[in-house]
Amino acid sequence: MVTETYGAEETFALGRRIGETAHPGMVLSLTGDLGAGKTVFTQGVAAGLGIEEAVNSPTFTIVQIYDGGRLPFYHFDVYRIGDMEEMDEIGYEDCFYGDGVCLVEWADLIKELLPEDVCRITIEKDLEKGFDYRRITLEGLEVQRI
Repeated sequence: MVTETYGAEETFALGRRIGETAHPGMVLSLTGDLGAGKTVFTQGVAAGLGIEEAVNSPTFTIVQIYDGGRLPFYHFDVYRIGDMEEMDEIGYEDCFYGDGVCLVEWADLIKELLPEDVCRITIEKDLEKGFDYRRITLEGLEVQRI
């Protein structure tokens, strides 16, 4: 499914709708260029899970865990991963195969570690359509009029 958003509010709202329907064990693979809106989308997913605390990209810590929602939320940012052993050291398998929801920013960098049934989300900008325009592709996600 492909959807278009025309502002951060719409990108956030799409993430929120996905968070509201997320289920235990769900892994979301999120890719997009710098400034594409990955963090805004992620904040929406967290809001949909009922997480009220501030959600920021864990670029230097690799993973941030939020327990304040209806399911645990594991937010990964693997932009700075040097090798796959770093993922082992932080215990990614416990998160990927646990009872929470995982969202992995820059997931293409660790695609060999992702579960087979991952939900792939790609956010793309197109400046010809406006600074706030985003084309968001959702694959492997059961969506009902998101």
